[in-house]
Amino acid sequence: MAMTRQDTDAMRALQGLEDGSSSVRLRAALAVGTAPDPCFVDKLVERCGLEPEFFVRDMLTWALTRHPVSMTLPALLREVRSERAQARSQALHTLSKIGDRRAWPAITPELLSDADDEVARSAWRTAVVLVPEGGESGLAAILAGQLGRGERETQLSLSRALVALGGDAVPPALRTATMAPDPRVRAHALATERLLHDPDTGFEFAIEEAKRVVALGGSGREGR
Repeated sequence: MAMTRQDTDAMRALQGLEDGSSSVRLRAALAVGTAPDPCFVDKLVERCGLEPEFFVRDMLTWALTRHPVSMTLPALLREVRSERAQARSQALHTLSKIGDRRAWPAITPELLSDADDEVARSAWRTAVVLVPEGGESGLAAILAGQLGRGERETQLSLSRALVALGGDAVPPALRTATMAPDPRVRAHALATERLLHDPDTGFEFAIEEAKRVVALGGSGREGR
């Protein structure tokens, strides 16, 4: 059977996703998202786990959001269990963009505490988007258990996730963390409390002030 023009275009786009030039890969991802086809889904998910360029990965995620959730969700849920950290991270990122709460059971405590910082950061952001009503307290406790982890970008991501989660669930989790024996945890918890009460406060100022308070033996609640 002769190939149709549509078949030829699809084949060219799929090949383009693996081209050695990032600009060609970007255009291919754009083409795939512009003309969605179920035959693209598996390749898009696969490339998300392998693509070295951030801006191309972002276009791959966009292309996936253009396809039916019934096609993308099963593939992405398989990918969050991948052995490749980038595959887990990008699948989580894509799930956050799709926003379908049927993916929530896949956001396990293991992913939220993944040894890879990028995976954990993606899991935190995705969890805040997908958490069902009534699950906020449990999520806040798990996220608070990661306070003090990593360097500035990782700590900032966690603080932002906790601030975005907000509500009544976060303050108790942060209060508990401010009494932790680890000074890094206490400082990070205090800085996040500051951001929760005053989102316009810069993270650098909040964390440095919190470190000063902890170093001086304060609780951060003096005068409250």
